[in-house]
Amino acid sequence: MSKDAVSTAPDRSRTDAASRPVDAGDAGYSKDLKARHINMIAIGGAIGTGLFLGAGGRLNSAGPALALAYLVCGVFAFFVVRALGELVLYRPSSGSFVSYAREFLGEKGAYVAGWMYFLNWSTTGIADITAIALYTHYWSFFTDIPQWVLALIALAVVLVINLVSVKIFGEMEFWFAIVKVVTLVAFMLVGIFLLATRQDVGGRTPGLSVITDNGGFLPHGVMPVVIVMQGVIFAYAALELVGVTAGETAEPEKVVPRAVNSIMWRVGLFYVGSVALLALLLPGSAYSADESPFVTVLSGIGVPAAGDVMNLVVLTAAMSSLNSGLYSTGRILRSMAMAGSAPKFTARMNRSQVPYGGILLTCGVCVLGVGLNFLVPSQAFEIVLNVASLGIISTWVIIMICHLVFVRRARAGQVERPSFRLLGSPVTELVTIAFLLAVLGLMWNDPDVGRRTLLLIPVIAVLLVGGWFGIRRRVGRDADRQPVEPTR
Repeated sequence: MSKDAVSTAPDRSRTDAASRPVDAGDAGYSKDLKARHINMIAIGGAIGTGLFLGAGGRLNSAGPALALAYLVCGVFAFFVVRALGELVLYRPSSGSFVSYAREFLGEKGAYVAGWMYFLNWSTTGIADITAIALYTHYWSFFTDIPQWVLALIALAVVLVINLVSVKIFGEMEFWFAIVKVVTLVAFMLVGIFLLATRQDVGGRTPGLSVITDNGGFLPHGVMPVVIVMQGVIFAYAALELVGVTAGETAEPEKVVPRAVNSIMWRVGLFYVGSVALLALLLPGSAYSADESPFVTVLSGIGVPAAGDVMNLVVLTAAMSSLNSGLYSTGRILRSMAMAGSAPKFTARMNRSQVPYGGILLTCGVCVLGVGLNFLVPSQAFEIVLNVASLGIISTWVIIMICHLVFVRRARAGQVERPSFRLLGSPVTELVTIAFLLAVLGLMWNDPDVGRRTLLLIPVIAVLLVGGWFGIRRRVGRDADRQPVEPTR
């Protein structure tokens, strides 16, 4: 455990329940994130390249049923964030679910949670810089610049943004989210107009006939919808960022519930609504993985420069994702470092109260991604995307397990639940965990991508076990000191 973590022994007395653990990794942060930052970070976490770019290929393979896949995964994503929101109100922490895993599952749980989350964001970072380089190549001015050079420049720019101050990070995410939301709203207004007036789109008349005349709701059967679930869950990755940002806002008890509760309608409007609209405008066969589905529609009605505008938006979404990844892993690694389960240098902070050590470690892995872009530029994106999906699914499962233990202790009188709660416990947590594990298992039906991803699990498990045996003595020494914070 960390120097400031409380004992997680199950026989803790009611007297001990009057105090809460203190995560040493929370010390030293500024409280510069405002309500508008947190709210827009929540929106930005729910809107990314998974929608702006990935929806095209998924519509092609799964058809209109993709909207249902987004709805189902969105409901479970909301359960995860709602559970995390309750834990945040119990005890705000920049260490977020790693800090909660330390309290409710012990240091081994925190170790697994932290490094799997690092795996998720470090590989996502590689995917992001790869995507940024690919999107930049869209414009002829950048065509002659090697992909790896563009990836390195993107990484350097976002690194500087993160190292300056958390306020700069918040402002960047605020405006990144504004760009994404305005773009989506504008497209949906155009799409609704096309649908209502039955304007010609790419030689077709939009409406229900687009679905019924092209194979119906499930044109290729159920299995393609099942297979794309992994990618849909990855599209929702970053929603848990709300929990990490809570440690750097002055009033988390006011800000977090609003941000979490707004996620559900945003998912319904932006993801399910836009995908349903896309399915009504053009058949799934008209979309492809190589082009944003929004560009496909806008090009079909002759909008000039549609490709340029949407490419800029997708580029913004990738920059936003990279920005969020460096931010969150820096805080998570600092919490782990204070417990002894991450390298000591990742606990260091600069004068602007930014944990630069952890951010630089994540950047170091992303630099390997620059090398991947140099060696296999055409395969770099697909390789890392699948590894990242393992990291986000494991993170969500751990959050739900932490919440299960938290509720159990609350019923035993050891902790007190806040009024902002996940309803239906323990059924909600168990069903969510079963769903996430089922998505993993069903990936075996995809021999080209999913099966190869699952074969990485034993490799990751061996690395985690080996790493634990390498640091367990240091963690054990830190577990002897357990100061607590009186409950107010």
